[in-house]
Order: sequence, then C-alpha cells, then structure tokens
Amino acid sequence: MAERRFKLVILGTMGVGKTCLTLRFVKGLFDDDQLPTIGAAYMTQKLESNGKQFIFEIWDTAGQERYEAITPLYYRSAEAAVIVFDLTYQESFQKAKEWLKRLRKERPDPDMPIALVGNKCDREGREVDDEAVQTFVEENNLKYFETSAKTGENVDDMFAWVATSLPPPAANMDDATDAFPVSPENTTAEQRGCC
Repeated sequence: MAERRFKLVILGTMGVGKTCLTLRFVKGLFDDDQLPTIGAAYMTQKLESNGKQFIFEIWDTAGQERYEAITPLYYRSAEAAVIVFDLTYQESFQKAKEWLKRLRKERPDPDMPIALVGNKCDREGREVDDEAVQTFVEENNLKYFETSAKTGENVDDMFAWVATSLPPPAANMDDATDAFPVSPENTTAEQRGCC
C-alpha cells in the first residue's frame, strides 16, 4: 500500500477546541477538562483511503497570544493546515482570519489544503454568522467543516479531506531540514477546558 507522511498544523485562538479535535481524531476521546497547549503538542495518526495510507504528523499549536511569535516555526514547513474557530464565540472567527493571513504569508503555496473549521456545532448560542463564513470561505478558497469534538461530528471527515487533498509530494521533500522545529518528546500540553 502506498504511504504518504505529511505535516499538518492546527491553528486558532485559545479555547476553540484544537486539542480536543486532535484527540478525537487520534484517540477517539473527548476530555471536557482539556487544558491549553503550551507551545505546541505533537501527535501522529494513520488513515487509509483509496488504497493509500496517510500518516499525519499533527502539530497542535498554542492559541495564547504570548505564543504567537513562535507559531510560524510550526507552520513554516507544513503541507496542510486546519484553522479552527468556535461557532459560539464571534471573536474567534475574526482571529481565524488573522491566522489565515499569517499562514499564507509564511506558506504562500496555492495548492496547500487548508480547512476552516467551525467547532462546537453541538452547542447552543451560535454567534458566528453562516453567511459571513461562506463569504470568507469562497473568497479565500478554503474547505469549510462544522465539527463537534464532543460528539465527533465531521471530525474524521475533515481530517480525511485534508489527507486526500494533498498535492503530490515535491521531488526534494526528503531534503527538508526544518520539518520539526522542536523535538516531539520535548513538547508539553498544559490543560484547561476548551471544548
């Protein structure tokens, strides 16, 4: 079976559920008391689709402002990205727009798959306007998913879309030297309710 290993970065402000989405995909778990990530957390997961095996190297970045200066280290060599906002928190959608600008400044590759994710679709009190999201998605050539890390709704579909939307690997990809700015063993996750 053909195998494709790739780096995926997950971006978004603190508390939108980035870590909870990753844990739901990787371990099938949901922890309502998940604490915020410090710096970045690293996880891997395998997915089989259309006779291919995809190996995700997932960098779940911290959403706190004090870590924004180091976040580009994690998405500089990413081949795909997921930008997450909270459907019940308008400001997180505005922050998602900023994350996209930063990502495209560092990674201007038009073929890079980018999923915009409105998380917490299981909750009442939606603040983010559907029409505003659709306009933003169309203007920026993104794929949009509404997910719930709590119930698992659309989580696997979103990650599967990312994997199957990857362009063919570059011929010189094995020469990349900055694929991991920090050793996975040295990353930690502090914990707080996020999802």
